[in-house]
Amino acid sequence: MTRSVGVVIPTRGDRPRQLREAAAAVLAQHYPGPLALIVVADGVDRAAVAGQLAGVAGASRRTVRILANRRTPGLPGARNTGIDACDTDLVAFCDDDDVWLAGKLAAQTEALRGDAEFASCAIEVEYGGHRVPRLAGASTVTVSDLVRSRMVMVHSSTFLFRRGELQADESAPGGQNEDWDLALRAAKRQPIVHVDRPLVRVRWGASHYAARWAERIAGLDWMLARHPELAVDPRGAARIYGQLAFSHAALGHRRAAARWAARAFAARLGEPRAPIALAVAAGLIPAPTVLSLLHSRGHGI
Repeated sequence: MTRSVGVVIPTRGDRPRQLREAAAAVLAQHYPGPLALIVVADGVDRAAVAGQLAGVAGASRRTVRILANRRTPGLPGARNTGIDACDTDLVAFCDDDDVWLAGKLAAQTEALRGDAEFASCAIEVEYGGHRVPRLAGASTVTVSDLVRSRMVMVHSSTFLFRRGELQADESAPGGQNEDWDLALRAAKRQPIVHVDRPLVRVRWGASHYAARWAERIAGLDWMLARHPELAVDPRGAARIYGQLAFSHAALGHRRAAARWAARAFAARLGEPRAPIALAVAAGLIPAPTVLSLLHSRGHGI
């Protein structure tokens, strides 16, 4: 039996062109079952968002609803507002600046059969006019995978899961890492099924989190407190400590950057983020330049 799908797109209303493209790509999916789109206006007038999406449904005959965020302000609360409004078998997420590619929903619903609860797919990262595919090289993603690596392809815009099983955690500082937390909690229930084809275009450069270093630090601290296993795997721990070092360096916190870089080296001598953070802390290269170079290759810090 074909299952119904509710797709949740949170928006702050400040990316109207990208929002229209994201919504149109969802509605254009060739999926034989019922498909409903729920756009959640977070901190912006619902009528303004409705105006941005005027006519986007076109001839799709899909249900489109625009709601105000009724829960905690921010991305997790907006996602949960959308989940609450769904009466579908499955729930999917899409960010308002990303685009689902053809076949995304059909491939994932096919993979999400039997006892499977949660699915992701590979992505292509778009930045500066370049597109770089990011694959997992596997058909499942486990807790160990998500502890050892952030698995950038397990991105919120790829999430498809059974309604009623999971929600975003609204305690995430500034909404940071709520998607990683959700994926980890899903994987702890059972492995995530993964379609290792780029079926979502993730656009980097316009993220609300692009340079909010203090919130990045708070978000990583929050993850370490919620998931103690992140500090056990040497590679995974070194990565997080390196990210903390880099974030402190970007804020000009040289001593904190040096402390976290030392912890990164202690966990794994070859952790590349540690020397990069030290270079930023020493003023040898600006943090935005580092991010731009990494993003052009489809990677983040």
